[in-house]
Amino acid sequence: MSAKNDKPAINICWLRRDLRLDDNAALYHALKAGNPVLLVFIFDQNILNKLGNKTDARVDFIHQQLSKINDQLMKMGSSLLVKHNTAEKAWEEIVADFDIQSVYTNHDYEPYAKKRDEHISAFLEENGIAFHTFKDQVIFEKDEVKKADGTPYTVFTPFYKQWQQKLNPFFLKSYPVSKYLKNLYQAKAFEFPSLKDIGFAHSNAKFPSPNFAEKLDGYEKDRDYPAKNATTHIGLHLRFGTVSIRKVASEALEQKADKWISELAWREFYMMILWHFPHTINKSFKPDYDRIQWKNNEKEFELWCRGETGYPLVDAGMRELNNTGFMHNRVRMVVASFLCKHLLIDWRWGEAYFAEKLLDYEQASNVGGWQWACGSGNDAAPYFRVFNPELQLKKFDPKMEYVFKWAPEYKKALLPVPIVEHDFARKRALETYKKALNEKVPN
Repeated sequence: MSAKNDKPAINICWLRRDLRLDDNAALYHALKAGNPVLLVFIFDQNILNKLGNKTDARVDFIHQQLSKINDQLMKMGSSLLVKHNTAEKAWEEIVADFDIQSVYTNHDYEPYAKKRDEHISAFLEENGIAFHTFKDQVIFEKDEVKKADGTPYTVFTPFYKQWQQKLNPFFLKSYPVSKYLKNLYQAKAFEFPSLKDIGFAHSNAKFPSPNFAEKLDGYEKDRDYPAKNATTHIGLHLRFGTVSIRKVASEALEQKADKWISELAWREFYMMILWHFPHTINKSFKPDYDRIQWKNNEKEFELWCRGETGYPLVDAGMRELNNTGFMHNRVRMVVASFLCKHLLIDWRWGEAYFAEKLLDYEQASNVGGWQWACGSGNDAAPYFRVFNPELQLKKFDPKMEYVFKWAPEYKKALLPVPIVEHDFARKRALETYKKALNEKVPN
């Protein structure tokens, strides 16, 4: 530790899911704390090593955002320190190289992140370094919206009612980071790694713009029609914190975009559920549903993954996902229901496939959405809700514009043969669920 004596005391702001300088809670508190602030990002090998696709667009997106942040910092005489290692080993290196007083970062609520932060906090404490964390990626977190008896809500509607009542300008106030940027750590530029340095390559993916406000006006009316491109595509930016949740919520409130705001609440509801019930990442919220005898036919799963089920809306949705890393939310519900109910394939298989492909993948929302589709989640809707993919097509893509864009073979007279017939599949699903839940099958 003596080697540190001739080095200036600094604080560190550890970026994770908050890839921006403006309105960043941890950065604001770090800059106000009295020591020069060095910004750090760690490409965590524990996460990257699980990614089989070395052109994963999400890694490319993160790298691009970090490059922008580094350019901003260099204009102010500072630089971003980027590490490629496990979080534990990266912090051992950082602590050895700098005289660190405190580390500031924003909360991350996923089970892996919680364990990682516990380990890093303990390590820093052993080295006499304080570890401060802040709320940043949500408006309300953990226990901020709860029942009168202090327990978490497990049904969305009453949660949302209280979430709305609590929402006021205090919770949406931005952090004036720019006032304190003079407190950044001044240093020669650190070497900024290329994608190749961390074992990845450019994806050539097209990333959506963070400018979403112009989409809010027609959102409620058109959001269920996938051909209309009426959704905001802001999920990717919320996932990696390239925009502030407080900023986007404020803009939506100004436009009175109530339906869109409710989608923010769904996101926070699922985060709250995952925080209180972390077992739900791989177990059903309703334990009885873990008794379902899934068919888990690997050939049928492969056809679903490729978008070759013979159901136009399902196939178009899967092709859109495979080609772009995005799938329209209405279509997500249809393809998820189809996998669980029509094919009787475990929701966890679908959740894992979406986790691999979705640019805007968030564990809480993805797990919550899949359990909703399966019927095993914290949802008041009965398990015998089975989406009819043909009726969904007629209702939400009646001219088949979306289908023809992503699955053009449906323009031909000779159509693909469905891998399972709807009425048969629905009956089989109800019988299978009934057997697991020991209930009488509804008509």
